[in-house]
Amino acid sequence: MDPPRRTNGSPTLDEVARVAGVSRATASRAVNGGPRVSEHARRAVEEAVRTLGYVPNRAARTLVTRRTDSVAVVVPEPDERVFSDPFFASTLRAVTRVLGEREVQLVLLLAQPGAEETRMLRYLSNGHVDGALVVSHHRDDRLAELLPQIGVPCVFGGRPWSGSERVPYVDVDNVAGGREATEYLVRRGCRRIGTIAGPADMTAATDRLTGWAQALHTAGLSADAVVHGDFTEEGGRLAASDLLEQHPDLDGLVVASDLMARGALRVAAEHGRRVPDDLAVIGYDDLGVAERTDPALTTMKNPIGEMAERATRLLLDRIDGRESGGPYRLIIPTQLVIRQSA
Repeated sequence: MDPPRRTNGSPTLDEVARVAGVSRATASRAVNGGPRVSEHARRAVEEAVRTLGYVPNRAARTLVTRRTDSVAVVVPEPDERVFSDPFFASTLRAVTRVLGEREVQLVLLLAQPGAEETRMLRYLSNGHVDGALVVSHHRDDRLAELLPQIGVPCVFGGRPWSGSERVPYVDVDNVAGGREATEYLVRRGCRRIGTIAGPADMTAATDRLTGWAQALHTAGLSADAVVHGDFTEEGGRLAASDLLEQHPDLDGLVVASDLMARGALRVAAEHGRRVPDDLAVIGYDDLGVAERTDPALTTMKNPIGEMAERATRLLLDRIDGRESGGPYRLIIPTQLVIRQSA
């Protein structure tokens, strides 16, 4: 049977059904991924769609599948940090790449605890997205407790501060990373090693600090030279100023992010400390910043892209019902990258 001749407009679902020899309801279910369609009918509809050049109506598909074909990336951070830190650029690139394979749209939600978080939770609970990937979370946001309560499939990039027994997450082995960085400085001969830690309300920061302390304890060295920063270059500059003023005898410095380490290198130069001769400095991330500092930073490679990709695929599996909720966790190792600063 030849397809009907059309004089104007786009092909309709009625025409698809007529060419396929099925009812309109069957054609709708086949086009939109609904259940109760025989393999014979599905093939006939697919052939009719190709022949006519029919483009499915996304709204109709949503009614049949109850899917929005969109996923939220939830970032409980101020927008100025999101758009300036390479961590978030690497994360979003990896997420977008995976979602693009499935033609799923990314919805970026920036929300700090308080009224913004309340609006964001209301948005998620109203069915605007099929699931949520949460990154860069803090102790006070309680998202690992709240998201399961509203029934939204979710995965966390990084171990949540609380509620980790309720939600799946993909994390980097930050304890091992902090420990390896410090052990490297010990092997170099450093005996007075300080650290610029990240925010005390983030698990990545506390885990890196734990690794630093473990290595110093094993080496029989003091672990009292600690100042917290905020993962920004300016935060690293301020923390390094405090640290070198309080502990002028430091000969090694482990910094919880490359951005903070770049700020610390500026302070070292201002204090006349030669890097690495007087002060060996090692960062954390290797997302492009470390290669452009002077001297180039020795750092721990933080596999952000891999973490984001695996977390996104896990979320899509949960949305499709191929992966149940619960305490699924995947920990990815870090890697030492040696350059000139240590």
